[in-house]
Amino acid sequence: MGICLVHDLRRTTRLCSRSGAGFYFQLIYEHSIVTERVTLITGASAGIGTELARVFASHGHRLALVARRADRLEALAAEITAAGGAAPIVIPCDLVQPDSGDRIAEALTAAGLEVEYVVNNAGFGLFGRAVQRDRSDQLDMIAVNICALTDLSLRFSDQLIRNRGGLLNVGSIAGFLPGPGMAVYYATKAYVLSFTEAMRAELAPHGVRVTVLCPGPVPSEFQARAGFRPGFDSAVLNVLPAAVAQQAYRGLMANKRAVMPGIGIKIVPFLLRFFPRSFILGAVGRLQLRQR
Repeated sequence: MGICLVHDLRRTTRLCSRSGAGFYFQLIYEHSIVTERVTLITGASAGIGTELARVFASHGHRLALVARRADRLEALAAEITAAGGAAPIVIPCDLVQPDSGDRIAEALTAAGLEVEYVVNNAGFGLFGRAVQRDRSDQLDMIAVNICALTDLSLRFSDQLIRNRGGLLNVGSIAGFLPGPGMAVYYATKAYVLSFTEAMRAELAPHGVRVTVLCPGPVPSEFQARAGFRPGFDSAVLNVLPAAVAQQAYRGLMANKRAVMPGIGIKIVPFLLRFFPRSFILGAVGRLQLRQR
């Protein structure tokens, strides 16, 4: 969140020319390089990602924005700059590609930036029976929701430790449930929940905040891309993206284990304790697989 001033002046002693009394020594101070720190946000071109970018920028963070759609990132960067925020760096990148992490790291290095916070927001879902959906599309979902998230979490962990920053991974209330009708998506979010909680335990001794955000239905482009038409159940539970982002930021800064926006969503993990897994599986299946 600003400039990382690394003031470890390293003192070296150089043997200089000979004088009448012998050799004399010159003390030389070498200044370490000053590095600017940024908050890396993936999936920043729409929905919760855009709102997260606005919230972090409003609290003085300089941003590195990642998404596929460069025009949207440029527009968001211009909005943030016009509002008085530090000019974000824009990194157009498709996280489906296996070299996406390398491209992001190279762009940050070229700009002389170091990561203080990683916000893994990018992700997508697909509604329908897994055996009937295109297999490559579902593997792409795993690439974005799991592989890219894991890569960026681990790739920049040394910088998070050095800067005593934080990691925010966007999961879902779906991570607590089996999900017939969105089987791969639910499974990826179960991974995000488990992975983030484990990373929290590992990074806590280093002073790094780690939080998983588990929203319920959020009105955004996610639902249209998933082919999911929200019903009454979704309308009751949903929270607007701006409110989700505000709660996520406060939760991360307070180092909360998990943030579940909305009262309705908060009670879901509690209620699950009272029902056998087979009952939950059947209930979710009936809800998800009905015609919409």
